[in-house]
Order: sequence, then C-alpha cells, then structure tokens
Amino acid sequence: MAEGLRRIDETRLEVPKGYTGGMLVGGIIYLDRELEAFLEEGAVRQVANVATLPGIVKRSLAMPDIHTGYGFAIGGVAAFDLESGIVSPGGVGYDINCGVRLIRSNLTRTEILPRMKELVVRLYNEVPSGVGSKGRLRLTREEERVILMKGARWAVERGYGTTEDLERTESGGSMDGADPSLVSDRAFERGRAQQGTLGSGNHFLEIQYVAEIYDEKAAGMLGLFQDQITVMIHTGSRGLGHQVCTDYLEVMERAVRKYGITLPDKELACAPVNSPEGRDYLSAMKAAANYAWANRQCIMHWTMEALMKVMQASAEELGLKLVYDVAHNIAKIEEHTVDGVRKRLMVHRKGATRAFPPGHPELPEVYRELGQPVLIPGDMGRASFVLTGTERAMEETFGSTCHGAGRVMSRHQAIRQAKGRAIWREMEDAGIIVMSAGKRTLAEEMSEAYKDVSNVVDVVHRAGISRKVAKLRPLGVVKG
Repeated sequence: MAEGLRRIDETRLEVPKGYTGGMLVGGIIYLDRELEAFLEEGAVRQVANVATLPGIVKRSLAMPDIHTGYGFAIGGVAAFDLESGIVSPGGVGYDINCGVRLIRSNLTRTEILPRMKELVVRLYNEVPSGVGSKGRLRLTREEERVILMKGARWAVERGYGTTEDLERTESGGSMDGADPSLVSDRAFERGRAQQGTLGSGNHFLEIQYVAEIYDEKAAGMLGLFQDQITVMIHTGSRGLGHQVCTDYLEVMERAVRKYGITLPDKELACAPVNSPEGRDYLSAMKAAANYAWANRQCIMHWTMEALMKVMQASAEELGLKLVYDVAHNIAKIEEHTVDGVRKRLMVHRKGATRAFPPGHPELPEVYRELGQPVLIPGDMGRASFVLTGTERAMEETFGSTCHGAGRVMSRHQAIRQAKGRAIWREMEDAGIIVMSAGKRTLAEEMSEAYKDVSNVVDVVHRAGISRKVAKLRPLGVVKG
C-alpha cells in the first residue's frame, strides 16, 4: 500500500486529511488490493491536493480507473459549495464532455460476422478519424454558434436522429446557459471542420456483441439480449473543447492571484463559482459540452447509415436505437444531501460517470424506474460494460462511478512495448477487425496499456456505487 494511506475495506482506500498540508477534507479512492498495484503516487497526491481547494464538500474522491492527470487525477470527483467553492478546468479536463454513446440492434453475432470486415471498412470511410481529422459537415460560423447553443438538438433538427435520441441522452443532449460569445475565435476555428469526427487517442467506434448478462430485468429494460450486436461511440468535443480549456486555464491563473487562492499545484488553477471568471468558464464549458453531444449524435447517424447499407435493411428492420449517452468529463450544478441537508453543489467529474439511482428526477422517464444507464468503455481488445446507478452512489460519491479502464502505460511506453509487433494482426487473430488512421495509435491503445476493465468494474459493483448489467465484447473497431 502507498505510504500514508489506510484501507477502509476491500474496495476503499482512505487518503487521510493530514496526507498533505492544507487538506480541508479527507479523500477516498475506490480500489481493491489487485488494482492497488497500479496506483501512482502522483495520482494519490492529486486526490489530496484537490482536498485543499476552497469550499470542497465531504471528501475528494477517485474511481478505480485512477491515474495521474492535469490538476485533478483522471477518475477524480469533487463537489464544491456554490457560495464558498470554486470551479476548475483541471477538474473537467481538456476533452470537455468526452463521453460514450451506445446503440442497440436486433442483429445477432452470427448474422453480422460474415459482413464484419465490410462493415468496419465502411465505418472507417463514413466516420472521419485521426489527429486533426475533418468531418463531412462544412459549417458556417453561425451554424457552429447554434451547435454550441443547442447541442444534439441541432443535429436532430438537421435530420441526424430523432427526438427520442434526446430523451436518451444525458441532459437531453444540451446544457442550458451556454454562451458562444465566451468561446474564442481560435476554438471556433478548431471546431469548424471537426463536427462529426472521432478524433484520435482513446476515442473509438466499436461493433460489439453482448457476451454476458448479469441482470436480466435491467438488460431487458435497456433492450439488450445475449449475443446481440451493439455499437459504442467514444469521443468528445475535439479541438474546440481542448481550446476552451487552454484559454480558461490562462484566465484562471490570473483569477487565483486576484482572489488570493493558495494552491499546492498551479494546474489546479480555479476561480470562485460565482465570480465573473467562474461563470464565464462554465458558460464556455457548456458550449463545448453541447458541441460534443452534437458530435456523437452526428456520428451515430452515419454509423446507422453504414449498418443499413451493409445489411441492406432499414433502421426499423435492424432495430437500431440509442440506448443512452453519458458524459464523463464535465462540471454540473446538482442537488445532493450533505449532513442531512439538501444542497446545490458544483460537481466536477473528470474521468467519472454519473450513476444516478432509480427515481432520480434528472433521469428520463424511460429509465426512471431502472436508474441511470452507465456506459464503461474498455480497451479495444477486451470488453466494455453496461451498468446502472445506485442510491449508494448518491450517498457516497455524489452519484458517480468509474468511466473506463484507466491507463497503466504512457503512450510512449506503449509504443516502445509494441515495437516489432503487428497489433492489428494480433487483434485479428483474436477475432477483432481493427482499422486505424495510423499504426502508432494501435500501439498506444493496445490492451496492455490499460488496466483490465473487468477488474475496474468489479470494484464499483462490489462497492455498490453501480451495478453490472452486461458485458460487451468487441468484434470490429475503428480507432482515431
């Protein structure tokens, strides 16, 4: 165990309040003994550093996919009082509203396998991917401004989906209060040609099948069944969101001096929630989040078109429907119970997913009885998972759970490890067809670069902060 930590139980480690100077609250890292072997000292230090920030409530948290990030650890969750607390771009990340979307179908694995190669090639051609990739849409500045205001609703109004999709998207696919005037010209430029693109890194478009069902009733409510074909989309706000974060980190560095905030790490640059700087960042962040929801909506539309062409059937015949769409890099004002009192808080989730319980008023009617669907992407060679939110998550983690597998190798380490190997061939030998914009991406994203997502999901399931519903295994992957 890392020095100074205390194991509470089999799934929780405590970062005591005195772990580092200035901590206002303690921290908890959701981690079992097996995953503890991958815990980085730098990530623990970041959990402790977040606990020093003004107005933090209850505790600084981290999920089992924790690894070192910018300011906050990836996998970090923290909530702040609206009067005395702060908002920090480092608590959201550069890829604002990076998130996951899951599509279900009536197809089975045996039906799709003969067409898998053809389908992956078509998806690769239909959905642009890779560093700096440009999309099929040519937006005017005014159209881009509307996207930043409306999010996925813009895409649906353009014919890229239905209103039912919005009902199955977190926040209805659009955050109120977005202000495009607070987004820089440079961010507009970077986003103009990238709407409807996957991007690079760990982003992907994946054809999967339901390999295992843990909860038959929940799976049925989500429209999932054994051996069924699903499609998962993992991407975010592309260059626009990255630029918004970059721009506002500069603003926040000045705000720290202006408001006399003492920080243990300059990467935690922040401003009071109710300050002009804090409000401006939130309005620009919401605009970037809306861009990301529109992005995933457009990609879903072209993915469904590709499936229809390859299978020579309509969307209705194929049973193509959105299951849900979740964000895992975002800050939101939410209502939570603190010491028996309901309070509105600024909740930061950076590499963490909402896991709201059955009956929560923010859930769409279709899933109100079930609880929030939680979508956890793994690495391209293993599996992904569908879970649901729980009441325990509301009590312990501000309604949050993990977001993925979590890296254990840097990208440079992975490239060195993959030297002399043909990752695409290894994948094909394992029954997975993969296409990528470059060999480097496949090396960076090979399975060994990540924790086993099954272990990560087991921790949150055993801790009770989300419940396993289904395991999805990859058959075909398009990587950025």
